Amino acid sequence: MALAINVSSSSSSAISSSSFPSSDLKVTKIGSVRLLNRTNVSAASLSLSGKRSSVKALNVQSITKESIVASEVTEKLDVVEVEDFEELAKRLENASPLEIMDKALEKFGNDIAIAFSGAEDVALIEYAHLTGRPYRVFSLDTGRLNPETYRLFDTVEKHYGIRIEYMFPDAVEVQALVRNKGLFSFYEDGHQECCRIRKVRPLRRALKGLRAWITGQRKDQSPGTRSEIPVVQVDPVFEGLDGGVGSLVKWNPVANVEGNDVWNFLRTMDVPVNTLHAAGYVSIGCEPCTRAVLPAQHEREGRWWWEDAKAKECGLHKGNIKENTNGNATANVNGTATVADIFNSENVVNLSRQGIENLMKLENRKEAWIVVLYAPWCPFCQAMEASFDELADKLGGSGVKVAKFRADGDQKDFAKKELQLGSFPTILVFPKNSSRPIKYPSEKRDVDSLTSFLNLVR
Repeated sequence: MALAINVSSSSSSAISSSSFPSSDLKVTKIGSVRLLNRTNVSAASLSLSGKRSSVKALNVQSITKESIVASEVTEKLDVVEVEDFEELAKRLENASPLEIMDKALEKFGNDIAIAFSGAEDVALIEYAHLTGRPYRVFSLDTGRLNPETYRLFDTVEKHYGIRIEYMFPDAVEVQALVRNKGLFSFYEDGHQECCRIRKVRPLRRALKGLRAWITGQRKDQSPGTRSEIPVVQVDPVFEGLDGGVGSLVKWNPVANVEGNDVWNFLRTMDVPVNTLHAAGYVSIGCEPCTRAVLPAQHEREGRWWWEDAKAKECGLHKGNIKENTNGNATANVNGTATVADIFNSENVVNLSRQGIENLMKLENRKEAWIVVLYAPWCPFCQAMEASFDELADKLGGSGVKVAKFRADGDQKDFAKKELQLGSFPTILVFPKNSSRPIKYPSEKRDVDSLTSFLNLVR
């Protein structure tokens, strides 16, 4: 049976749930269905002549399964330009965050929103405010954020006169996870499952209501996964409002800005910030998976500290993780991929698998050893390279040997089983007269802290 469709002549308006204080423009709720303006059609077929004309009435009775009576329908077709975002990224490579933010809001209007985590990415909201354009902000409430983060959300809303659009995880999925595995299963089997339920899927729903989103990613946040992010890109993972690959654009206005410069901007503009920052928290996520970092530690070392450095993405920016030739997920360079070695002081002994096995067998050593288990691609190993090399130079000729053992790739299972490897870097001390190594328990990896521990156990 054929259907006759009649669409009214008035354009449909977007479904809205909130509005900007500075504008009468209605804001589409993230994740909702948005009705776009449609050309009025009262006929059962279209002739794409490229011009507009009147519509000839149809005799509905003449429409059968076998034939459709066509009328002359004219439609002025809009020419849609396909934006080359790689080229745009090159043009904006040296642009300021404010200029990039302004371009993003100008191009996408109500179809773009800022992703706000409750950390220093509040700078994005300040930049958007400075453009004078309407803007939207959304956040993922996982249900396990710090109280300080919730208070910041409230402060930011009042400071800028906005309403943050919160996305929540599916209650049934959370309930099943907690009932089956407990409240802290991520300490045992990794954070990916919990993040997938509490963060990734809510984000996916949010982005399906947008054509673009704005993030606070910076290249210096995680050398392993974020060092190559452009200021704008077609999102490699998520889909937008129109669906399909390439339907969502991702803007990273502060990609080329260093963390210190972001903080100088926040202080200068007197922007409200999360009080956890003053307690040593730099990268802030859920309460059970975030902790303060110490001086000289990388900011991402405060996230999922019980896991390898390469896994320190929750899935929101999964596109930063690349695939190696074996099909394994990597953080730019990983496993045994070719990468410049580290800890290259002439006083650092490079141990082979056989070498460290022999060291483990010695029960009456003449000298104590301090050994770092490392992976050269690991940003946290890279961060302690200078202090470890300095330690080796300081201990040269003192009766203590300083060594390194590359424990990734094929050696990882051995290191986890025999050498107490938990995450990179792991530091072991092999005392005199003892075959069993002692694992250095602290995150303090400066020369004085390592020397003090060594003197206590050597």
